[in-house]
Amino acid sequence: MINRFRTFLAAAMALAATASPAAADSVSVFAAASLKNALDELTVLWRRETGHDARVSLAGSSALARQIDAGAPADVFISANAAWMDWLEARGRLKPGSRTPVAGNRLVLIAPRKDSAEDAPEAELNSNFDLAGRLGDSRMAMALLDVVPAGIYGQAALERLGLWAGVRDRIAQADNVRAALALVAAGEAPLGVVYRTDAIAEPRTQIVARIPVDTHPEIVYPAAVIEESRNPLSTQFISFLLSDSAVRVFLAHGFAPSN
Repeated sequence: MINRFRTFLAAAMALAATASPAAADSVSVFAAASLKNALDELTVLWRRETGHDARVSLAGSSALARQIDAGAPADVFISANAAWMDWLEARGRLKPGSRTPVAGNRLVLIAPRKDSAEDAPEAELNSNFDLAGRLGDSRMAMALLDVVPAGIYGQAALERLGLWAGVRDRIAQADNVRAALALVAAGEAPLGVVYRTDAIAEPRTQIVARIPVDTHPEIVYPAAVIEESRNPLSTQFISFLLSDSAVRVFLAHGFAPSN
């Protein structure tokens, strides 16, 4: 996909060279909520390197994809999974060849941080973990199970581990993964399933266990230019996300490199 994007980038730059000078000062980016902290830093870096602004709208990938399909004025979409990007691509909403992965992630099980507790070495969640027992009469926070990538990945993993049946009726579903994180951080849920990057970003939570990567589809963040966008900065912004300086920011926030 990265090679295909480079071909697209070369063609877009050649076209821009023959066009009249662009007046765009900023690029509109619709991005998965789990990218918030990384994008906060990346937009500052983008402005420093290019002199342009990036206006970022954050929400669940499903909500953003539907907004784009309804005509929301986005230039770039960064999804937390391939499925919602596939959905937009099938509906003709993406510029052909502009789609490319920019980062990866993994899931973890988290709990509220206790003031006196020190982080234990991260262990892998397994089928022997007493998830139902740890919950008791409480509910576990997860992103919406049917539409939000973190919720879809989380349910798939718990089913694969044989833990889902014991907790399926005790899930507190949140609009997106950051909302699920907030429930645990506030102590309103004793456990939650979020991305590792979310747990790193929230000091009021601690990681209980890593969720094995082979229990759910690979977590990849694809980015693409929206078909209706006429902003020449759209392609430049995605190219920036693949730059060495941007990759270092992603890694610093706990994301995995894109493939």
